[in-house]
Amino acid sequence: MRGLDLVQRGHAWLAFPVAVWKKFGDDQAGNLAALIAYFGFASLFPLLLVFVTVLDIVLQNEPKLREQVISSTVGQFPGFNTELAAAAQHHLTATGPALVIGLILTFLGARGVAGAVQNALNTVWAVPYYRRPGFPWNLLRGIAMIIVVGLGLIVTSFLAGLASGVGHVITGTSGPAGTIAVSLLVNIGLFWLAFRLATAREVTWWEHFPGALMSAIVWQILQLAGGYLVGHQLAHNKSLYGIFGIVLGLLAWLYLQAQATLYAVETSVVRARKLWPRGLAPPLTAQDRRAYALYAEATQRNADEHVEVDADKPVEVDVDKPVEVDANEPVQPRRSGGPGAAA
Repeated sequence: MRGLDLVQRGHAWLAFPVAVWKKFGDDQAGNLAALIAYFGFASLFPLLLVFVTVLDIVLQNEPKLREQVISSTVGQFPGFNTELAAAAQHHLTATGPALVIGLILTFLGARGVAGAVQNALNTVWAVPYYRRPGFPWNLLRGIAMIIVVGLGLIVTSFLAGLASGVGHVITGTSGPAGTIAVSLLVNIGLFWLAFRLATAREVTWWEHFPGALMSAIVWQILQLAGGYLVGHQLAHNKSLYGIFGIVLGLLAWLYLQAQATLYAVETSVVRARKLWPRGLAPPLTAQDRRAYALYAEATQRNADEHVEVDADKPVEVDVDKPVEVDANEPVQPRRSGGPGAAA
């Protein structure tokens, strides 16, 4: 391990991804991604139902365009198109007070996703608790995120539903290539704005941009290549678990999306805070000490609270020097487990 550590410390192209991977583990970002996936799954179907209901009102005279938009929307989840489209057909038909109540309940469910994303991004950026937006600003930011993501989904759906007309104007190409290019540009702006809304003001727009760019690219790749993987896994789950296989597959898909997004954000953090190279074995690097200081400072819950971090230098042990033992002190048996295992 020490040999591998020396190699990666000496090559920036290897040290940077190692630092991203290590920070992802330090932040327990896998748990944060699981929370985002859970709330995303809980709010997905209510949001879809309200979305279809609103389309019925807005596009009641354009049934063909309505079907195109719905098809493009459920296409954001490759492998689950049939199930989501079937669920969308049982849409809300009520208007007036019933629709208002449905919108309110759906909005409350979507707030869970916005809150989980805000918590995840502020944790990854090591923003101290007392500097994170509190009530009512966190609520207003959550509302803005819901609007941004909702409008972004509608825009990308319309672009896909209208084929590649806009893509032909921008890229000079027609067909799927133009649509993918325009969708990628919209997704970059969507992620960029969502990251800015989800994080405290001390993180700048430009610090968010690399993560937004990577998130949009990974999202596009998963949209194009994920259908094959999810389709095969979903077929396997269906044969084993039946209807529960759809639930497991959709949760896994959302978790994959959340993990990929958080890895992109971690990349922005490591780049902005210059947190590479990180050590895989002792001794600590200067970047290790900086990262641990950030983690400790992030636990501050009050402006009057001050956290100091002191990382001791590793103790050099001369294995050839005989160990002095006090005759009056009982000798403790040596425990296996390598250096540091004995008390």
